[in-house]
Amino acid sequence: MAEAEILVKEVKALRTRAGNTRFVVVDEGGREYSTFREEIAAALPQLEGKRARIEYHEERRGGYTNVYLDAVEPLDDADAGATEPDEVAWRTAVEAAPYLLSNDEVERKMPAEELFERLQPFKELVARDIEAGGEPE
Repeated sequence: MAEAEILVKEVKALRTRAGNTRFVVVDEGGREYSTFREEIAAALPQLEGKRARIEYHEERRGGYTNVYLDAVEPLDDADAGATEPDEVAWRTAVEAAPYLLSNDEVERKMPAEELFERLQPFKELVARDIEAGGEPE
C-alpha cells in the first residue's frame, strides 16, 4: 500500500457494464484512483478542488495497471497552504494577469509560452513572499 498527498481535480462516478458504480478520483497530474467502496466514495464530492491524503494500491491485470483507492483523508487548509506556495502563487498571478499585462496583451490570444514568461516573475515574487510568511526579505 502507498500513500500520497494530492490535489483532487475531479471526482467521477462511472457505471460499469455489470451495473456497479466505480468512483474515480483524478489528481492534478491526471492520475486516476478508483474505488467501488461506497464508504470511501461518500467523502469524495466535497474534496473536489481540495488537497487530500490518500492510501492506494496497484494491481496488474493483463497489460493494465489498476490503481485502487483504499482510504482518503482531507487535509487542513493550513496544511495545504504551508506545503503549496507555488500553487497559490500561480493562482494569484493568473488572477492578477489583467493588471500585469497591457491592454493589447489582454485582448489578443497570447501563446501559453509567452503568457508564462510574462507572469513567471510576478509568481516568483508572490511565492517568495508566501514562503517568508508575508514578511519583507
